[in-house]
Amino acid sequence: MDKTIQAVRAKRYTLEALVGNTPLIRLERVTAGLSPQVEVYAKAEWFNPGGSVKDRPALQIIREAEEKGLLTPDKVLLDATSGNMGIAYAMFGAARGFRVRLVIPENASPERIGVLRAYGAELVFSDPLEGSDGAIREAQRLAAADPEHIFYADQYNNPANWRAHFRTTGLEVWQQTGGRVTHFVAGLGTSGTLMGAGRRLKAFNPDIQLIGVQPDAPFHGLEGLKHMATAIVPGIYRPELVDRQLTVRTEEAYAMVRRLAREEGLFVGVSAGAALVAALEVARELDRGVIVTVFPDSGYKYLSERFWTDDGRR
Repeated sequence: MDKTIQAVRAKRYTLEALVGNTPLIRLERVTAGLSPQVEVYAKAEWFNPGGSVKDRPALQIIREAEEKGLLTPDKVLLDATSGNMGIAYAMFGAARGFRVRLVIPENASPERIGVLRAYGAELVFSDPLEGSDGAIREAQRLAAADPEHIFYADQYNNPANWRAHFRTTGLEVWQQTGGRVTHFVAGLGTSGTLMGAGRRLKAFNPDIQLIGVQPDAPFHGLEGLKHMATAIVPGIYRPELVDRQLTVRTEEAYAMVRRLAREEGLFVGVSAGAALVAALEVARELDRGVIVTVFPDSGYKYLSERFWTDDGRR
């Protein structure tokens, strides 16, 4: 047998072993006009087995809960989600043999709902007008009503969320840039990515700038991101760790995801577009630097959205 085939067959993976170590992609065409000494990179988080960055904190939350005896085979994992975290929970629940119940806004995209149902998750729909905050309130109510049979994962307040990114994402960014990273840009939803990866990067080099990205208004179309001034602020969020806050308009993010698809060949979700809008704003101010941002997921769960063709192209 060919030695290469033998090596491939010998290297077997579990589902959990595929989480993390995602590629870091240098952006070339959308960065035209920047100083030649400014580099912009994105972590391609759709390479995780569940298709998003949320595989990292979901796995960490599950592992820590099992180690502490909080999540047992006779309990149901419950949490509020806008989609990606729920998909990660449902995937691991199916693989590990526990039930998953998710509260999700009723206006979540049909693609996300379809994936969750395919994994066998139990869905509870919350008021679409209340967004992620409405889902959080309903999850809290359900958890309080049956604490004996429910493990409330509580991604917005569970420190295992940011610890996942401290252990993996921040370390990967440092290693993949050879320690040259100068700015780290991430969207604020639960805030786990920026809080965890940011802490790790600051431990390596305190001069690295951490930039948080959020919508510019309470009512927005940036799925997964929070307008912190008007939303329920996650318990794991520490604004004092953030060097700079930037806001992005929904329309800017929509335009950017179209540009990424058509100019870079990267088919990404809305929060990725928002992150890059902010990263490029930072990049235009620099003469030199290495900027890394996070593209949380691909665009496949958003195909039913109109913005893909709102620019008149079919």
